[in-house]
Amino acid sequence: MEILRLALQVIVALGLLNVWLLRARKPTRYRGGDAKSIREEFAAYGLPVGMMYLVGVLKVGIAIALLAGIWLPGLVVPAASLLTLLMFGACVMHLKVRDPLVKAVPALLMLIMAIAIAAL
Repeated sequence: MEILRLALQVIVALGLLNVWLLRARKPTRYRGGDAKSIREEFAAYGLPVGMMYLVGVLKVGIAIALLAGIWLPGLVVPAASLLTLLMFGACVMHLKVRDPLVKAVPALLMLIMAIAIAAL
């Protein structure tokens, strides 16, 4: 189980860093509404730009905490718990704008992995 938790930590952390640092300004088929960037996605959800920055800082911080949690295990459960809340919110936002289910799949998978990390 330890190996599974560590693998999930790395997968989730790298996924968050990829979305928020490498692909933030690039379109993907999973963006909410008709958004082509994270900024447009938050606008599609009716959220202010400040919320985008707050969520971005939190998610990058969570990614760092999950990676650091390999050596500092006390960081893992709080980081995974916060990510669970954020990803639940992301799923709700996809429902709010009536996205097709496929657009919510990455958020749903992150939610499931965050719950698993916290539980393991």
